[in-house]
Amino acid sequence: MAVGLGRSLDYKLIAGIRLAAVKSKIRYPDKLDLVLIELTENASVSGVYTQNTFCAAPVALAKAHTQNSIPRYFLINTGNANAGTGESGKVSALRCCQKIADLAGVSVQEVLPFSTGVIGEHLPVEKILAAAPTVFADLSESSWVEAAEGILTTDTRPKLASVQLEIGGKQVSITGIAKGSGMIKPNMATMLSFIFTDADIESTVLDEFLHDAVEKSFNRITVDGDTSTNDCCMLVATGKSDVSINKLSTHDYCQFKAALESLFITLATELIKDAEGASKFITITVASGASSLECRRVAYSIAESPLVKTALFAEDPNWGRILAAVGRSGLENLDLQSITIDLGSVRIVSGGGVDPSYLEEMGQVAMQKDEIIISVSLNRGNFSESVWTSDLSHEYISINSDYRT
Repeated sequence: MAVGLGRSLDYKLIAGIRLAAVKSKIRYPDKLDLVLIELTENASVSGVYTQNTFCAAPVALAKAHTQNSIPRYFLINTGNANAGTGESGKVSALRCCQKIADLAGVSVQEVLPFSTGVIGEHLPVEKILAAAPTVFADLSESSWVEAAEGILTTDTRPKLASVQLEIGGKQVSITGIAKGSGMIKPNMATMLSFIFTDADIESTVLDEFLHDAVEKSFNRITVDGDTSTNDCCMLVATGKSDVSINKLSTHDYCQFKAALESLFITLATELIKDAEGASKFITITVASGASSLECRRVAYSIAESPLVKTALFAEDPNWGRILAAVGRSGLENLDLQSITIDLGSVRIVSGGGVDPSYLEEMGQVAMQKDEIIISVSLNRGNFSESVWTSDLSHEYISINSDYRT
C-alpha cells in the first residue's frame, strides 16, 4: 500500500559518481541488497547521523572514518542493520570496508559503511565479501535506479529525484536517493539518504547546506515516532561542473540552497507517501504560534496520535481526537477561544468547540481524499511549521508483526 503512483524515476547523472547494486542474498535470495557508490577524489562530503544512543556499528564507523579521511566509497547493505551487535558488529563492518578498500586500492578509512534491516542479528559478512568483487566491477555512472532499489527494505518503490539549475550560464545538477517506510522519526537525520551534486562546494558551506535542508525536510516527517539506530544522510559535492557555490555570491548561494532544499523535501515526502501501510499522506500545519518550537510540538502531538492516525485511515472525521491532541501538546496559557482547526478547506473547530458551520458530511468528504491537510491556528504569534505523516492501518501492524518471519 502506498499513496499515489510515485514519482517518475527520471534523473540527472552526476559527474564524479558511479554506482552499482547486486544481489548478495543477505536476507532474501532475489533482491538487490548491496550497493556501492564511488565518489571522485577530493569530493566534499557532509553527513548527519542518528541521535539514537544505540547507534549501529556502521554509523559509529562511518563517523570515525569521516574524521580521518575524505571518503571515496559508500558501501550500503539492506536486510541486516548490524545494530545491537556490540564490538563484533564493528569488526564485521570494518572487514567489509577493508574488502572494498583492497579492491579499490584506497585506505579502509576512505570507505564508509551503511546498513539497514533487522536489528540485533550479526551481519552475514561472508556473503558481502563474496559479492564485493562483482559490485565493484559493476560500477557505472548510470546505475541510479538500481542503487535506489538496492537500499530498500519494506519500501514498495524506490525514491529517486533530481533537480537541475543554471548558475553563471552553466548547468548544475543535484540527484538523490532515499529509503525508509517505518521506524521513522529521524530527529536530525533520515533513514538512509544519499544526495549528490556536481557543484564545487567547500566542506563548511556543504555542512551548512545539509543541516538546513535536513531541518526543513527529514526532520519534519514521522510515521510512528520511532528513531532508527541506523539513520544517516550524506551530501556529496563532486565539483565536476566547475560551478563554485559560496556565500560571496549571494544570488547563486540562495538559488542553489533553494533547489537543494526542494529536492530534500521531495525525497522526505516520498518516504511518507510510501510509509508502511500508508493510505493517506497528511500535512499538518500549525500557524500563528509564539515560536517554531511550540508549533512543532502541536504538529507532532497530532501527527503521532494513534487515535488521530486510525481515524484518518478509517476516513472518520472524529475531530475531537485532533482537538485533544492540540490540548495535550503541553503549551501553556492557550486561548481556546482563539484556536481554529481546519480539515482541508472545512473549518471544524472555532471558539473553543465545533464551528457553527460544520457538518459531519463536510468532514467525511475531506477525509476521503488521499492527501489531507490539517491546519491549526494558535492565533498568538507569527511562527508556523509543517509536519508530514501517514495514517495507521491494519497493514502497518501486519508488516511490523511479521517483520522477522
